[in-house]
Amino acid sequence: MIVVLLRLLIIAAFFYLIYKAVRYFTDPMRKLEHAHEKKEFRLLDEKGNVRKNFLLTYKGVLFEGEKYLGTTPDSFEVISIIISIRDTEKLEGLSRVDFSRIEQEVQFLYPYAKLEWKSPIKEFLQ
Repeated sequence: MIVVLLRLLIIAAFFYLIYKAVRYFTDPMRKLEHAHEKKEFRLLDEKGNVRKNFLLTYKGVLFEGEKYLGTTPDSFEVISIIISIRDTEKLEGLSRVDFSRIEQEVQFLYPYAKLEWKSPIKEFLQ
């Protein structure tokens, strides 16, 4: 009887470890952190959830976008996005071309949105 329970416990532990491994490798936040470390572009967003901000990493810099819902002629859409930076010291080396690439990627996801940058990027782009 104890041997059967021990076997069931080992089998349950095995399936639990597999479950945790699958959850780890499919976690979107882990993928964002990995792209951030490799200085790649990655956008983490719940498109269906307007209340939740999106995170974006580009060339090792982490940005956060605040989405605001409004009306378009046909429907309710995200009409305004304010993008801020988490750590301003990491901006070194970024150019206007980099910011226009970020704007293009965000505009692709939210075509009705007007993009606005927070300081100090706002002053740099003017």
